[in-house]
Amino acid sequence: MSSTRIVPETRLMADAELSADDAWHTLRREGGWHLLRDAFVRFRYGDGFSHARAFALQLCLAVVPFMIALTGLISELGGEASRVVADTVLALSPGQSDQVVAELLGEGERVEDAGELALTLGLLTGLVTLTTTMAQIERGANRIYGVERDRPALRKYVRASVLAVTAGLPALAGFLILVAGGAVGDSVRKHYEWGALANGIWDVVRFPLSLGLTVLAVAVLFRHAPRRRQPGLSWLFFGAGIATALWWLASLLLAAYVRFSDDFGQTYGALTGMMALLLWANLTGMALFGGLSFAAQLEALRIGVQEPAQPDLWEPEADRSELLDTGDMSAL
Repeated sequence: MSSTRIVPETRLMADAELSADDAWHTLRREGGWHLLRDAFVRFRYGDGFSHARAFALQLCLAVVPFMIALTGLISELGGEASRVVADTVLALSPGQSDQVVAELLGEGERVEDAGELALTLGLLTGLVTLTTTMAQIERGANRIYGVERDRPALRKYVRASVLAVTAGLPALAGFLILVAGGAVGDSVRKHYEWGALANGIWDVVRFPLSLGLTVLAVAVLFRHAPRRRQPGLSWLFFGAGIATALWWLASLLLAAYVRFSDDFGQTYGALTGMMALLLWANLTGMALFGGLSFAAQLEALRIGVQEPAQPDLWEPEADRSELLDTGDMSAL
């Protein structure tokens, strides 16, 4: 359920799309803190927390098959490339994939068949679950914008499948570069005799590359996921930038907590990696829908829709009793 105010579709004269300049003027006129507060209200009354949890489940169901596919790629590549992929897998799941990676680095028809099966099923399952993840983004985006119904099922999932490839995969690539980019650079340097200078350049470039991929992927999702005509990409980059900044902050804080806190590992034991993934996915969903709420409220304010949520019609029991005592039945 959503009780947010609907954001009317807006355009400039001659049907031109809203751009970054329009967003900047609106932001300066309304004030940043005021807009952030109203964006949070829109997020809350658009049931953003529930949609973030549903998104987190779908995202976890997509990440795990892609990890399996990445593991299966080890036996398919062979040579030094397979060792680079193996080091990447070990960096993403330290201590949990050692035995599987060691087996797939071996030789033989059985190892090759296992790798092909893992790669094929992992990719297919990952793409299907990533499609349902994109569909969940549409549902949450619609409620935040005040749109009560999603697209018809066929249109919804066809669009979701396209977004899975054009936005979902780049976003996952940005995450991979951020989390395992250092391990990839070290592995390439080790197996391909990559010089120290090239490795240093990669360590610098990978952060803006991850940032660029993530912001672009999120902006594409903001543009094409909701069931409405959206502003231009440059307008949506404001909300996408906020979503990415929140996601980076949450990811870094969670990574630091898991790494330096002994209690987390002692509490969950062998499930530490999975619990960390679930927490990260939930924080990712909150960041994503939080940035979308900012973009929606910014557009709403531009045309004068000040209140982000519908008025609360509920009255406390004491107020109703007082009305009964006074005989004012018309107000009930």
